[in-house]
Amino acid sequence: MADRTQAKRKADPGEIVAVIRRVLAENGRDYIPHYAVAAVCMLAIAGTTAFSAWIMRDIVDEVFYRQRWELLWPICGAILAAFTIRGFATYGQAVLLARVGNNIVARYQRRIFDHLMKLGVGFFTLTRSGQLAAQISQNVTGVRDLLNMTLTSLARDAVTLVALVVVMVMQDPLLSVIALTIGPPLIFAVNYLMKRLRRATREAVEINSRLLGAIQESTQGIAIIKAFTMEEQLARRMGVLIEHAEGRANRIARVSERLAPITEVLSGFAIAGVIAYAGYRASTTAEPPGSVFAFITALLLAYDPARKLARVQVNLERALVNARMIYEILDIEPHQGDAADARPLAVADGRIRFDGVTFSYGEGLPVLRGVSFEAAPGRTTAIVGRSGAGKSTLVALLERFYDVDAGRITIDGQDIAGVTKRSLRQAIAYVSQQPYLFEGSIRDNIRYGRPGASDAEVEEAARLAHADDFIRRQPDGYDTMVGENGVTLSGGQRQRVSIARAILRDAPILLLDEATSALDNESEARVQAALEQVMRGRTTIVIAHRLSTVVNADHIVVMEDGEVVEEGTHGALVARPGGVYARFHRMQGKPGDLLDPAPADRAVVRPQPQTAGQEGDTG
Repeated sequence: MADRTQAKRKADPGEIVAVIRRVLAENGRDYIPHYAVAAVCMLAIAGTTAFSAWIMRDIVDEVFYRQRWELLWPICGAILAAFTIRGFATYGQAVLLARVGNNIVARYQRRIFDHLMKLGVGFFTLTRSGQLAAQISQNVTGVRDLLNMTLTSLARDAVTLVALVVVMVMQDPLLSVIALTIGPPLIFAVNYLMKRLRRATREAVEINSRLLGAIQESTQGIAIIKAFTMEEQLARRMGVLIEHAEGRANRIARVSERLAPITEVLSGFAIAGVIAYAGYRASTTAEPPGSVFAFITALLLAYDPARKLARVQVNLERALVNARMIYEILDIEPHQGDAADARPLAVADGRIRFDGVTFSYGEGLPVLRGVSFEAAPGRTTAIVGRSGAGKSTLVALLERFYDVDAGRITIDGQDIAGVTKRSLRQAIAYVSQQPYLFEGSIRDNIRYGRPGASDAEVEEAARLAHADDFIRRQPDGYDTMVGENGVTLSGGQRQRVSIARAILRDAPILLLDEATSALDNESEARVQAALEQVMRGRTTIVIAHRLSTVVNADHIVVMEDGEVVEEGTHGALVARPGGVYARFHRMQGKPGDLLDPAPADRAVVRPQPQTAGQEGDTG
């Protein structure tokens, strides 16, 4: 994505046309009736403006010079009608463009969100969420502005300017030539400013997105900030970002507003030249002054649309930068889609098998190397090992957040790479180590497990997760709003709501990534009992750091440095004094943890890895 960004910074001016063409191709057909009516309104504005200049000749020559007073009322009526039409046309085009623009913004917001939901977890791992949200909120209006400014410039300002120039030429061709001498130097000035504005605008958008992202992250982590007295440190960091943002904004203002004095000076020269020549000619001839007054009126009225057209490329450049950054996101291809012949997963028993799985994040060393084990249907398989051993990566691969580099993962003999991701994930209930709650009520967060569940089923799931008691003590019970990421609940309460969500899903496969880590001993015991009840008849994989949570597992897989080094039951594994699991047990051992191995218990010992693996895995 960084390479894509650098390439986009070198875009040529012709890209404005390309982006507008793409925007029109994607949206134009849906809004043709609205834009047609808005264009008619703008043409009415242009026509009535030109008429106001044209009528000046008759007002001066016929009414005041030749004193034909019988024309006074028809002319006044015509002027009143012109301004009335112009007023309603201005209102109509403004409302129509606002409605269309707001609909375009809403359409692209939905489109971006839908596209983000299709991207893999890897994209979000490499992208700061706060910065991404800020960038989208800033840039989504760029598409709307491109369309509106294009239509406004062509249908209103350009037509108005052309109509007024026609009036000027018809009144006095020589004066028109004098007035239009400002065109070439104005075009040259605009092109010069555009080259300097393009990069400054892009940098300003990026800096502002970083600034807003940093503010969002700071508000989310306010408890840590205060606990570690980080206020001054973050204030200095924010001060640097704010200073950079201010500098870029000032630079854009200096560059873009240079057009104003250039336009004013050139217009002043043109208008002064016209008035000087007209005055000289009037002093040497006896022609009625009506044509000169009409010409000057048209020239003064033409100044506003000419000024807007001169600035339109400045404004289009800003909108182009925003729209282009939106398309950079929309053009990111999901790298982990379903196979062309993908079929829904059919779960019969729920037997899970990892067969020679190797995986690495990006170009780094493999996090998993040749991992093979089986999770028996209806049984609990625990994955244990020190941090960085690759435990949570196994869960991520089973959920197909990433695809394996080598080997395969099967469920009831079906390679998960050949089934639809939706059917795969619908067959799995997942409780992460760090529970995440969404904005809404407690009931809403539990119901995300199964959207069609009734209130009674939601409350039963909460009861099984030992969450019902504390939920009913909340101010509004199950309808209590949880705040951002469940900030109104404790860590243990959030985890129990997360467990209730997994219970409600009622899936044949259950994944628990250290699901009880945030609970106190009493709550852990209750939830563990509830989980044991829920795990019956389901294939369960438990990721654990504390051995006390896996003692009763049917099968334990021990990992070290991305490889499976031991397998067996708790009793069989602790009976091997030199084993990895036995070493973990001695380090974490508590009274009652050591169970006498049954005669049928046996441990499968895998060869110890000879090379050090990569640290830093999410497990």
